[in-house]
Amino acid sequence: MALNPNKELKLYYSIGEVAEMLGLSETLLRYWEKEFPSITPKKAGRNVRQYSQEDIDQLRLVRHLVKDKGMKLAAARKALKNNKDGAERDAEIVARLRSIREELMQIKKELDGLV
Repeated sequence: MALNPNKELKLYYSIGEVAEMLGLSETLLRYWEKEFPSITPKKAGRNVRQYSQEDIDQLRLVRHLVKDKGMKLAAARKALKNNKDGAERDAEIVARLRSIREELMQIKKELDGLV
């Protein structure tokens, strides 16, 4: 019986992996854990943080509110409390647009190579 048939998907990620994934520092991730109660990584031996996909999704949402939209932490907490669905929808739209932009940039680079 395989516990994780898709080897690409991990159950838990280290703080270093998450920091790299999100382009944030480990220190900022630890700080946001204190500021946002919805971010609750599991702590293994010697207080090693293990982030689930749900934790990473929460961090992405906080990053969107704070870094992309420029909200203060108190405003981001309020937005998550009062309109989490709207904030998630906004973050998803921004992520899709970034993905489309990257794809278009790659196509442009390939087309420039043909000329």
